[in-house]
Amino acid sequence: MTYLVCIVDSYMEKLYYVYIMASESKVIYTGMTNNLFRRVYEHKMKLFKGFSKKYNTYKLVWYDETDDVTAAIEFEKQIKGWLRKKKVALIEEENPNWHDLAEEWFKE
Repeated sequence: MTYLVCIVDSYMEKLYYVYIMASESKVIYTGMTNNLFRRVYEHKMKLFKGFSKKYNTYKLVWYDETDDVTAAIEFEKQIKGWLRKKKVALIEEENPNWHDLAEEWFKE
């Protein structure tokens, strides 16, 4: 799925995403953004210093969307507080092989 902007009753509805990126060795990073396409690109291109660049978390393995920014922030915090086992279960419920959900987004 690519980044979508929905038009509802003649106005634009803002969407927010909670997402999990992973490395080949299954190191995981949880984040929140209002532009999933851009944020995944930033991870893949290693544009910012920090955890994601250091551990090469470039594969989008899970995400959820909402139009409620407060709910997105709270869910991100909730996931970050979980034990790794629970995060892995969340990913594997929908993506058991840890496939890169954004694999086709940036191909020419």
